[in-house]
This record gives sequence, structure tokens and C-alpha cells, in this order.
Amino acid sequence: MKKEVSIKKIRNDAEELFRKGDFYCSEAVVSSIKNNFEIDMPDEMIAMASGFPIGIGKSKCVCGAVSGGILTIGYFFGRTKGGDPKVQKTLQLANELQQSFRDNHGCLCCHVHTRGMDMASGEHKKQCISFTGEVAQKAAEIIVRELNIKNIDE
Repeated sequence: MKKEVSIKKIRNDAEELFRKGDFYCSEAVVSSIKNNFEIDMPDEMIAMASGFPIGIGKSKCVCGAVSGGILTIGYFFGRTKGGDPKVQKTLQLANELQQSFRDNHGCLCCHVHTRGMDMASGEHKKQCISFTGEVAQKAAEIIVRELNIKNIDE
């Protein structure tokens, strides 16, 4: 894993992955974090994020970008053994990520954010690209802070 990263690049890469149509929101967040931190995360972790776009399986519930960000936080800080108390820290960090999005946008609900938009429109895609970049950035900020990794943008 890298000891220094560019949070701006993480955001830009996530946005570009979505913009080009390579990945949807949650997948783009996971892919950007994986590649920029150069972590030994199997590509199947990106695949695990494939069910979260458009508010979890097109249900328009929780924003898929937020779900992708929480997956990456879980990768770094989650538990793999039952009963491991470090889950409490993971829950705290996941809450921080979703609260940041809620503070910026009022709620986590894809349905609310896309109300009245044509899902195939440029307006919808532009908004989702922005949300994807924002969440990738915030997740990276949390990871950098918690692991004392250098942000080369500062």
C-alpha cells in the first residue's frame, strides 16, 4: 500500500470512471480507492460494489456512491473475525462518511436527489458524477487521516 496519495486524483479518477461509463458510482469509488492506494484488494471487491448503483439495485434508496465509500472504509477498518470490537470504529467512520453526504445534500436517498430527472439525461449523470467524486474524496480523507498516510495535495 502506498504511503502517500493524492486525494484530488482519487476524486478525479472516480469521476472519470463514471463519466466514461466504465463503472457506476459505487464501483467507481471502490476502483479509484483500490488503484490509488495500490492496495492488495481483489478485483472482486469492485464486483461486490456492482449491486449498489442507483440507490441499491435501482431501488433509489441509499446513494450508491455512499455505499461504495462505506465498502472501502470497511475494507480498511472492518472486522473479519466474529466478536472483534474494532467494528465500533468502523461504524463510527461509516457514520462520518454518510453524515458528511447528508450534511451536504440533506439526505442519502437517491429518489429524492433524482426527483424529476430523466435517468438517462445529462443532468442526472452530471449530478451522479459529482456525488461519486465527493464520496471518493471523503472516504480517502478518512482513510488518510486514520492510517496517517500523506496527502501529497497539501
